[in-house]
Amino acid sequence: MEQELQVIEVSKKDPAAFQPLYEKYHEPIFRYIYQRTDDKEAAFDISQQVFVKALIHLPRYAFKGVPFSSWLYRIARNEVYRSIEKNKVQRTLNIDVDALKGLLHEADADEGLIQKEKNLTVCLGQLAEADMQLIEMRFFESRAFKEIGQILELTENNAKVKVYRILEKLKKCILATR
Repeated sequence: MEQELQVIEVSKKDPAAFQPLYEKYHEPIFRYIYQRTDDKEAAFDISQQVFVKALIHLPRYAFKGVPFSSWLYRIARNEVYRSIEKNKVQRTLNIDVDALKGLLHEADADEGLIQKEKNLTVCLGQLAEADMQLIEMRFFESRAFKEIGQILELTENNAKVKVYRILEKLKKCILATR
Protein backbone atom coordinates (compact mmCIF):
# COMPACT_ATOMS: atom_id res chain seq x y z
CA MET A 1 0.00 0.00 0.00
CA GLU A 2 2.92 2.35 0.73
CA GLN A 3 4.23 1.90 -2.77
CA GLU A 4 0.77 2.57 -4.21
CA LEU A 5 0.47 5.78 -2.20
CA GLN A 6 3.81 6.90 -3.58
CA VAL A 7 2.62 6.23 -7.14
CA ILE A 8 -0.55 8.22 -6.42
CA GLU A 9 1.44 11.19 -5.13
CA VAL A 10 3.73 11.17 -8.16
CA SER A 11 0.70 10.78 -10.47
CA LYS A 12 -0.86 13.92 -9.01
CA LYS A 13 1.99 15.89 -10.61
CA ASP A 14 2.73 13.63 -13.59
CA PRO A 15 -0.32 11.94 -15.19
CA ALA A 16 1.96 9.51 -17.08
CA ALA A 17 2.89 7.96 -13.72
CA PHE A 18 -0.75 6.84 -13.34
CA GLN A 19 -0.23 3.93 -15.75
CA PRO A 20 0.68 1.29 -13.12
CA LEU A 21 -2.53 2.09 -11.24
CA TYR A 22 -4.53 1.86 -14.45
CA GLU A 23 -2.95 -1.49 -15.27
CA LYS A 24 -3.59 -2.82 -11.78
CA TYR A 25 -7.24 -1.73 -11.53
CA HIS A 26 -8.59 -1.66 -15.08
CA GLU A 27 -9.60 -5.33 -15.15
CA PRO A 28 -11.41 -5.41 -11.77
CA ILE A 29 -13.16 -2.09 -12.46
CA PHE A 30 -14.23 -3.33 -15.89
CA ARG A 31 -15.62 -6.55 -14.35
CA TYR A 32 -17.47 -4.54 -11.69
CA ILE A 33 -19.08 -2.40 -14.39
CA TYR A 34 -19.77 -5.31 -16.73
CA GLN A 35 -21.55 -7.22 -13.95
CA ARG A 36 -23.92 -4.28 -13.60
CA THR A 37 -24.54 -3.58 -17.27
CA ASP A 38 -24.13 -6.94 -19.03
CA ASP A 39 -23.13 -4.90 -22.12
CA LYS A 40 -19.48 -5.24 -23.06
CA GLU A 41 -19.31 -2.09 -25.18
CA ALA A 42 -21.03 0.00 -22.51
CA ALA A 43 -18.71 -1.49 -19.88
CA PHE A 44 -15.64 -0.49 -21.93
CA ASP A 45 -16.99 3.05 -22.38
CA ILE A 46 -17.88 3.44 -18.73
CA SER A 47 -14.50 2.01 -17.63
CA GLN A 48 -12.76 4.56 -19.80
CA GLN A 49 -14.80 7.35 -18.17
CA VAL A 50 -13.91 6.05 -14.71
CA PHE A 51 -10.19 6.31 -15.35
CA VAL A 52 -10.45 9.67 -17.10
CA LYS A 53 -12.35 11.04 -14.10
CA ALA A 54 -9.93 9.40 -11.67
CA LEU A 55 -7.01 11.04 -13.42
CA ILE A 56 -8.73 14.43 -13.53
CA HIS A 57 -9.73 14.30 -9.85
CA LEU A 58 -6.58 12.59 -8.56
CA PRO A 59 -5.21 15.82 -7.02
CA ARG A 60 -8.22 15.77 -4.66
CA TYR A 61 -7.67 12.14 -3.60
CA ALA A 62 -6.71 11.77 0.05
CA PHE A 63 -5.84 8.48 1.73
CA LYS A 64 -8.48 7.62 4.37
CA GLY A 65 -7.29 4.23 5.58
CA VAL A 66 -8.97 2.18 2.84
CA PRO A 67 -7.53 0.97 -0.44
CA PHE A 68 -7.28 3.31 -3.44
CA SER A 69 -9.54 0.84 -5.23
CA SER A 70 -12.48 1.94 -3.01
CA TRP A 71 -12.18 5.43 -4.46
CA LEU A 72 -12.14 3.98 -7.98
CA TYR A 73 -15.16 1.78 -7.26
CA ARG A 74 -17.06 4.82 -5.99
CA ILE A 75 -16.33 6.61 -9.27
CA ALA A 76 -17.33 3.45 -11.18
CA ARG A 77 -20.58 3.17 -9.27
CA ASN A 78 -21.45 6.77 -10.02
CA GLU A 79 -20.59 6.34 -13.70
CA VAL A 80 -22.69 3.18 -14.00
CA TYR A 81 -25.73 4.93 -12.59
CA ARG A 82 -25.11 8.04 -14.65
CA SER A 83 -24.96 5.85 -17.75
CA ILE A 84 -28.12 3.98 -16.76
CA GLU A 85 -30.00 7.26 -16.41
CA LYS A 86 -28.49 9.06 -19.38
CA ASN A 87 -28.08 6.31 -21.97
CA LYS A 88 -30.76 3.91 -20.82
CA VAL A 89 -28.16 1.19 -20.23
CA GLN A 90 -29.95 -1.76 -18.66
CA ARG A 91 -29.00 -2.40 -15.01
CA THR A 92 -28.38 -6.08 -14.40
CA LEU A 93 -27.55 -8.27 -11.46
CA ASN A 94 -25.40 -11.35 -11.90
CA ILE A 95 -25.93 -13.74 -9.04
CA ASP A 96 -23.48 -16.45 -8.04
CA VAL A 97 -25.32 -19.53 -6.71
CA ASP A 98 -22.99 -19.88 -3.71
CA ALA A 99 -23.43 -16.19 -2.87
CA LEU A 100 -27.20 -16.64 -3.15
CA LYS A 101 -27.06 -19.52 -0.67
CA GLY A 102 -24.95 -17.37 1.67
CA LEU A 103 -27.52 -14.60 1.45
CA LEU A 104 -30.32 -17.07 2.16
CA HIS A 105 -28.39 -18.30 5.19
CA GLU A 106 -27.96 -14.70 6.44
CA ALA A 107 -31.66 -13.97 5.87
CA ASP A 108 -32.33 -17.13 7.90
CA ALA A 109 -35.57 -18.07 6.20
CA ASP A 110 -36.48 -21.66 7.03
CA GLU A 111 -38.08 -23.59 4.18
CA GLY A 112 -37.00 -25.67 1.18
CA LEU A 113 -33.85 -24.39 -0.53
CA ILE A 114 -35.25 -24.35 -4.08
CA GLN A 115 -38.35 -22.46 -2.99
CA LYS A 116 -36.23 -20.05 -0.93
CA GLU A 117 -34.04 -19.35 -3.96
CA LYS A 118 -37.10 -18.56 -6.09
CA ASN A 119 -38.58 -16.38 -3.36
CA LEU A 120 -35.29 -14.59 -2.80
CA THR A 121 -34.99 -13.81 -6.50
CA VAL A 122 -38.46 -12.26 -6.43
CA CYS A 123 -37.67 -10.32 -3.26
CA LEU A 124 -34.36 -9.02 -4.60
CA GLY A 125 -36.23 -7.63 -7.59
CA GLN A 126 -38.43 -5.63 -5.21
CA LEU A 127 -35.56 -3.93 -3.38
CA ALA A 128 -34.82 -0.26 -3.87
CA GLU A 129 -31.66 0.38 -5.89
CA ALA A 130 -29.72 1.64 -2.85
CA ASP A 131 -30.62 -1.51 -0.91
CA MET A 132 -29.67 -3.72 -3.85
CA GLN A 133 -26.26 -2.04 -4.05
CA LEU A 134 -25.56 -2.88 -0.41
CA ILE A 135 -26.62 -6.52 -0.81
CA GLU A 136 -24.67 -6.86 -4.03
CA MET A 137 -21.46 -5.50 -2.53
CA ARG A 138 -21.72 -7.46 0.69
CA PHE A 139 -22.88 -10.86 -0.54
CA PHE A 140 -22.08 -11.11 -4.24
CA GLU A 141 -18.76 -9.26 -4.12
CA SER A 142 -17.79 -10.18 -0.53
CA ARG A 143 -16.76 -6.65 0.36
CA ALA A 144 -16.01 -5.66 3.95
CA PHE A 145 -18.35 -3.17 5.61
CA LYS A 146 -15.54 -0.64 5.81
CA GLU A 147 -15.01 -0.78 2.04
CA ILE A 148 -18.76 -0.66 1.35
CA GLY A 149 -18.97 2.42 3.54
CA GLN A 150 -16.11 4.06 1.68
CA ILE A 151 -17.62 3.32 -1.75
CA LEU A 152 -21.11 4.46 -0.76
CA GLU A 153 -19.89 7.33 1.43
CA LEU A 154 -21.34 5.85 4.63
CA THR A 155 -19.75 5.03 7.94
CA GLU A 156 -18.79 1.39 8.42
CA ASN A 157 -21.38 1.09 11.18
CA ASN A 158 -24.11 2.64 9.04
CA ALA A 159 -23.32 0.16 6.25
CA LYS A 160 -23.69 -2.73 8.74
CA VAL A 161 -26.98 -1.44 10.12
CA LYS A 162 -28.42 -0.90 6.65
CA VAL A 163 -27.41 -4.39 5.47
CA TYR A 164 -28.99 -6.04 8.50
CA ARG A 165 -32.18 -4.05 8.05
CA ILE A 166 -32.31 -5.12 4.41
CA LEU A 167 -31.78 -8.73 5.49
CA GLU A 168 -34.77 -8.41 7.79
CA LYS A 169 -36.84 -7.06 4.88
CA LEU A 170 -35.71 -9.96 2.72
CA LYS A 171 -36.53 -12.47 5.43
CA LYS A 172 -40.06 -11.10 5.76
CA CYS A 173 -40.48 -11.03 1.98
CA ILE A 174 -39.19 -14.59 1.54
CA LEU A 175 -41.58 -15.88 4.18
CA ALA A 176 -44.50 -13.91 2.72
CA THR A 177 -43.80 -15.12 -0.84
CA ARG A 178 -44.96 -18.72 -0.77
